[in-house]
Amino acid sequence: MIIASNIEKSFGAQSLFDDVSFLINKGERVGLVGKNGTGKSTLFKMILGQEKPDSGDISSPKGYRIDALEQIIRFTQPTVLKECIQALPPEKQWDHYKAEIILSGLGFSEQDFQKDPKTFSGGYQVRINLCKALLANPNMLLLDEPTNYLDILSLRWLKEYLIKWPGEMMLITHDRDFMDGVTTHTLGLHRKQAKKVQGGTLKFYEQIMQEEETYELTRRNMESKKKEMQSLIDRFRAKASKATMAQSRMKMMEKMGTMEKLESERNLGFKFNFRACPGKTLMNIENLSFSYGGKSQANIFSDISFSIGRKDRIGIIGANGKGKSTLLNCLAGELTPTAGTISNHPSTSIGHFGQTNIDRLEPKNRVLDEVLKSNPNISLQAAHAICGVMMFGGELSKKKVSVLSGGERSRLLLGKIISHPTNLLLLDEPTHHLDVESIESLIEELNDYEGALVIVTHSELILKTLAKNLIVFHQGGAEYFHGGYEDFLEKVGWEGEPVAEKKTKVKVSKKEARRLRALERQRCQT
Repeated sequence: MIIASNIEKSFGAQSLFDDVSFLINKGERVGLVGKNGTGKSTLFKMILGQEKPDSGDISSPKGYRIDALEQIIRFTQPTVLKECIQALPPEKQWDHYKAEIILSGLGFSEQDFQKDPKTFSGGYQVRINLCKALLANPNMLLLDEPTNYLDILSLRWLKEYLIKWPGEMMLITHDRDFMDGVTTHTLGLHRKQAKKVQGGTLKFYEQIMQEEETYELTRRNMESKKKEMQSLIDRFRAKASKATMAQSRMKMMEKMGTMEKLESERNLGFKFNFRACPGKTLMNIENLSFSYGGKSQANIFSDISFSIGRKDRIGIIGANGKGKSTLLNCLAGELTPTAGTISNHPSTSIGHFGQTNIDRLEPKNRVLDEVLKSNPNISLQAAHAICGVMMFGGELSKKKVSVLSGGERSRLLLGKIISHPTNLLLLDEPTHHLDVESIESLIEELNDYEGALVIVTHSELILKTLAKNLIVFHQGGAEYFHGGYEDFLEKVGWEGEPVAEKKTKVKVSKKEARRLRALERQRCQT
């Protein structure tokens, strides 16, 4: 149980919280949402006692244990298993099986249990920290972006694990589908305030929109009444017979007070430029294979054949390290396949979002420079417009790449893609650093995109919303699956999952993302 009372917190001139109060009750699993920069991670630090509020108080019952997913990597034990069981209470450190269950769910093999944790990639080291946080079994668990670096299989396992969490929990994640599947309540940080609702993120945002629409309507009505009253005062103030009435109206106006107009919040809003292609097929892939050591080494994938039509929506799915990004990089021309052919229509124009592209951003360049460099034919005015819709308006377009956050770099790369017309988008985890609102906007724009889309993603929401066909990396290979993600779960399913779960078909409204964005636009226009 957590009680936050009248919290205020600022960093220099930036105010994050203004008289914020909320309560986390016993057994509640709460999703914490808000735009990037609204103070979600800062709130976690204050709950943990790592940051102090400028005023107000955060309290919990005596003996109440709070633990969190550790973001800093520091290992002291020689094996993964020994590192993880440290998190268990001393009297339970013989319960190795608990650590083994969690590690297996997060994608570690039995052989991995005895390896040095320092030899794993950064993503797997974060998973080790996640295992330790789950084993600690505190009264309240704080999870800040636990879905980062998890593949789709680990995400599905973790969702089921957290649904059964016995204590309280607060969760920050950009994956709205994951959050809504796990949490009982949503706590949102909005305009320096906090609002908690029972239910998922969509319910929270709908309530916010309705409240702000009501506020704006009330404000306009008040302004209209005050103008009428001021007009009467101006007319009758000089007349002795009407002076008393004028004074009365002035006192009424003073009692009415003022309602400030809500500032419009910046939102990611853009449209991909489309270049028409006369052909029905943009790309043909025949018997494609790839290995990093050449033909003498084992292939990452072998003999994949498929075509990309001009309006296709293809999702590439599977566990981490199986070759999804490698395949996408081959399609983009970043890598040369070991065998097979890739044939493009002469009018094919590709927009590629990948980690290699982000790494190639020039640190010394400004945001505006990068957009101009991506298409020398666009005007300075058009480049500024692109910067604006990617939330780099005005002076922000002069920010150096070297000081940009991960989310800002992702937005910049999307800006570079929309700066020139395309008819085939190849996207590798484009939502990784974006907040929930930006992801909703991106999903809607991808849904409206007139060209073809091939996307690597671990987001089941994106797969259910966008993908019409799949390339599935599983069972030691890769294959083209004709059908969407829900068809795959019903007909094939993931290895190791119960048959009953494979046949469970989750119904998700395809209009959900569009409706949320429409509400947001309506609010911003008021």
